[in-house]
This record gives sequence, structure tokens and C-alpha cells, in this order.
Amino acid sequence: MPELKDCINRIFEYDIQKLIISKPADKSCEYKKITVMKMPKFYQIAKYTEKQVFHENIPFDGIAARCFELTDGCFRQINAFADGKEIYITISGKGKIVFKQKALETQTACAPAEHNRKKQYLLPEGQVIEPLVDMGIFTKEGKVVQAMYDKYKQINRIIEMIDDSIRQHSYKKLNIIDFGCGKSYLTFIVYYYLTAIKGIEANIIGLDLKKDVIEKCNKAAQKYGYENLKFELGDINGFKCPFDIDMVITLHACDTATDYALYNAIEWKAKMIFSVPCCQHELNKQIKTDKLSLLTRYGIVQERFSALLTDAVRANLLEYCGYKTQLLEFIDFAHTPKNIIIRAVYNPQQPKKAKEKALAEVNNAIEEFNVNPTLYNLLIK
Repeated sequence: MPELKDCINRIFEYDIQKLIISKPADKSCEYKKITVMKMPKFYQIAKYTEKQVFHENIPFDGIAARCFELTDGCFRQINAFADGKEIYITISGKGKIVFKQKALETQTACAPAEHNRKKQYLLPEGQVIEPLVDMGIFTKEGKVVQAMYDKYKQINRIIEMIDDSIRQHSYKKLNIIDFGCGKSYLTFIVYYYLTAIKGIEANIIGLDLKKDVIEKCNKAAQKYGYENLKFELGDINGFKCPFDIDMVITLHACDTATDYALYNAIEWKAKMIFSVPCCQHELNKQIKTDKLSLLTRYGIVQERFSALLTDAVRANLLEYCGYKTQLLEFIDFAHTPKNIIIRAVYNPQQPKKAKEKALAEVNNAIEEFNVNPTLYNLLIK
């Protein structure tokens, strides 16, 4: 059907941001729907069966030909969206093709454009992402559930931080450990983002102490077709990794479990570390100070200060070990008080003076507040 090929070529004369191939020609069609999304460096195709979705990334110059291959004889409708315009093709049962386009409704003139413009998330709404559907964050149509919007923003924020750290390098493969993965909400999304959107080969191991959680996560990974995502039963401390580590993720590992995760990451010389600490009780039990007793006079102040001191010490110790380290807020404090993430990227050119200063600051804090941090004891032998 050469006429269909010409129509699809005409579609891609525009800067198409999204395209939907729908209405299967008959029940024997392998896929029920196909979506195409424009990414920064390629188009991503998602092909949906009744129970699964399969992804492939196509370069810009090959997308028209690939859309024709997927549509010809299999589907009867294409809807494509460019800035301010919708273009659609319908194909009758006898093969007659109708090609039309129409202008989309624009923003009302009474509101400034910047106030109406939606934030462009790395995990875009409108694209069905199976783990987000199963989490209850997306509907089956790929729309954000209103009650879960804060969670959606939180996940996107962490993905943005990871993207910031990897986009400066041309990684083709990444080996990743997720310590204390729990139900692995983020683990699945990281795998999806790296493989389906960034086109990076990712090998990920999720580690947790709960056998039933590990079993459920492995079943979910099989359901999604995530071949290189595995979950294992094990402790953070002393875990033997089967491959060289590029990235370590640890979310809400309780109290000193975070310290052991960071210590392992440092020992492995992981290129990137992303850690959201939780329940920083250790220093709160130890802290004593004469000069700054105001910080320990009130229980709630001592608790919050101890948590901040714990993470500041961890960040400085990472700096001492050669990492460029930041403490970042990944979600508003109003949503959760556990809203700080430690992002550390290995920097082999870290100046010696900067390392020495970072360690000196830790030593001063230890002396002033009479504390004995676990990560300090693991690293400074």
C-alpha cells in the first residue's frame, strides 16, 4: 500500500512529539495498540499486547519507515501530534485512506503561557509505564492518578538526579545495586528509564532481607520482561557483588544500614551513589555538647539536628573518599521529613586539600558533639 507510506512520510515532515497507532485490522493482530514518543535522541516505540508492552528505540531518520511496517495491514488508524496540530490517517476495510489534519485548541489568552505550560517530566504522562500502573500512580491509559501526583513528582525528581549524573557520559552499559530495595518501586522505574528511554544496557540487582518481597519482585520483573533485573535475599553488610559496580542506590535504609551501604559503594569505587537516609538514630543517642547545648536542650531540635549532622558527616566522608557530593531536597518537606538525598559522583581528580578539609570538618564535629559515627569507623581505620 504505497499510498499509506506516502501519508506517513507526510506526517513526519512535522516535528511529531507523539503518535498513536490503533484500531487493529482483526483479532489476529499481535499488538493491540502502538505508541510513539519523541525522546531527545530518538523515537521510542511501545507495542502493547493484552498483558505486556515491548519497547524499541528508532533513530529519527528511520521512524517513518518503521511506523509504516507496524501499521500496514495491521491497524486502521494513526493519530499524530505536533505543536498546535493533530494529523490523522484512517484506513477503511477496503483499503481507502483518509488523511486529515486540524488545529489543536490553544491556551487562553488571559493567562500567561509560562503559567499554563506543564513541566516536561522524564517519565511523561500519556505513556503507559507498567510499573507505574501497578503502583497505582498511572491509570491503564497512562494518566496520573490525581491522589498520587506527589509520588509521581517524587519518582521523577529522583530520575532527574540520576539523569543529571549519567548524561555527561556516553554510557552503553551500567551495573547497579539497589540495597534494601523493599518493594522496589524505584528499582523498576530506574530499569525502565535506562533501558527503554536512554537505550542503556542495565544490569540491576535488588537486595533485601524479606523473602516474600524478593519473590514478588522477581515475578514482577518477569511479567514486565525485564531480563537483566534480578532480586536476591541478603544483607547489605558483606554482600558479594557478581560484577563491577557503576551505581549504588539505597533508599530509606534504616539508621546505620545506610552507612554500610555507603561503605560498600566506596569500597567498590562505584561511579555514582544515590542514597536517601532514614531513621538517623545513632548520633541522636550519643550527642553531647557544652558549647552548643542549645541544640540538645529541646528533644525535637536535637532529633532533627542529629539527622542533619549524620548526613553532613556522611557527605564529607564521601568527599574525603574522592566523591563530588551533594545533599539535595528531592521533595517538599511538607510531604515527608525524609526528603534529603545524598548524590555522590566519583571524581578521581578530587584535590588532596579538599579531601583533607572534608575529613578535618568531620573530626571537629566528632570532637564537639562527642559522637562516634559508624561510617567514620568503617573508613578511618
